[in-house]
Amino acid sequence: MRFAFNPQRGLVIVRTEVFGPTGSAVLRLALDTGATRTLIDSAALVAIGYDPAASTDRVQVTTGSGIESSAHVVTEKIMTLGQQRTAFPVLSHRLPPTLSVDGVVGLDFLRGQVLTVDFQTGQITLI
Repeated sequence: MRFAFNPQRGLVIVRTEVFGPTGSAVLRLALDTGATRTLIDSAALVAIGYDPAASTDRVQVTTGSGIESSAHVVTEKIMTLGQQRTAFPVLSHRLPPTLSVDGVVGLDFLRGQVLTVDFQTGQITLI
């Protein structure tokens, strides 16, 4: 299955649906092969029934502004690029409102698959 993206833009954005205890949300996540973990904005997780503030499992994350603590949240299901994962752990972090994305899809989602990002045709495949 192929998915289109705009190769002229700065980030490769993928439509991602995340399922929680009270519903689901369709989010805009950046495809980030430099990120080891998938990260989703805390507000988006709260909107579908998660409480990242109550998580006792914290992970140290190195960001552009330093080392920060992020909550570890296990989502019911996450779907993107034609793939789905159940009981999938993500990091929850408050993102600046000026960002144009709700988080990143990291290597943890991509491992064990073949990812092709074709910047000539603007097509992504994950098989």
